[in-house]
Amino acid sequence: MNGPQDLGGQMGFGPVAPEDNEPLFHAPWEERALGITLCAGALGRWSLDESRHARESLPPAVYYSASYYEIWTRALEVLLLRHGMVSDRELSSGEAAEQPADPGRLSPQAVPAALARGTPCDRPLDSAPRFAAGQRVRAKNAHPRTHTRLPRYLAGHSGVIESVHGGFVLPDTNAHGLGEQPQRLYTVVFDGHEVWGADGEPGLTISADLWEGYLEHA
Repeated sequence: MNGPQDLGGQMGFGPVAPEDNEPLFHAPWEERALGITLCAGALGRWSLDESRHARESLPPAVYYSASYYEIWTRALEVLLLRHGMVSDRELSSGEAAEQPADPGRLSPQAVPAALARGTPCDRPLDSAPRFAAGQRVRAKNAHPRTHTRLPRYLAGHSGVIESVHGGFVLPDTNAHGLGEQPQRLYTVVFDGHEVWGADGEPGLTISADLWEGYLEHA
């Protein structure tokens, strides 16, 4: 989907200015926001891809005016409502209704192991790679309304496969409860002039990890 997060190559948003020695959190509430989001996700009601899609589906006016962790908390509200874990009244009042603890709730002692385990998304495949390293391919000119990890600025442009990887969960389906449907992943290198035209910076290349279904023969 062409969501507000897909900003690659767009003008008017100012330069990217990394902060020297940037702290992990700029305020105590950000630390808590991350913890709540991770613990809620550990309950297993939604996938990592659905949570990412919830963030990227926020209205542009909300997304662009929110800080990084505010985007996380706003998306978490969407997920909690969607899966019946809170009510509109609870969110508006800020007071939780009395109810039994969720059986999937992590104890404080279980949190470090859960974080260390992460969410592996590599999956075995029986099929052979459709493309090979060194082959020229084109990113399909597709703009689905549903979730996708194909950047908008690469759609319709051609590049060269640099690396062939194994199978990974397909976010396009997993975000919508349609199964993991793993596909092979490729690292594709695009020339800056191919993507940006004559205004592209000389010598600039862009590497993107793209699922097999995003690609076609050039």
